[in-house]
Amino acid sequence: MTHVVTARCHECRYTDCIEACPVECFIEVQDPAMLVIDPEVCIDCTQCVPECPVNAIYDEEELPAHYAEWTELNREMVSMGATITQKKDPHPKHVDLEGVQKRETDAGWDPAEPANA
Repeated sequence: MTHVVTARCHECRYTDCIEACPVECFIEVQDPAMLVIDPEVCIDCTQCVPECPVNAIYDEEELPAHYAEWTELNREMVSMGATITQKKDPHPKHVDLEGVQKRETDAGWDPAEPANA
């Protein structure tokens, strides 16, 4: 089992989660501008989940249905980026949690927050 970064991170790319990760499993991707988790490195410690300001990280067993594809997308995008080990400024177009929830509501989804958030 692993944790999964969802589309909530798209064009946000907050890096608060990186400082909490004991195994350096986060990959910074440029296109799309976001972070993903390398499932081969993640130890499922949950320390990153409460650190994400937009609650973009879920246990793969708790992914909302509208984010189900992100387990495989994280696996695929690992090769598109590089390991990131230090916090940096968020993406210039970043939005806050309220903005992310509005995007989900506008898409007809019920914003569901991760269990450990």
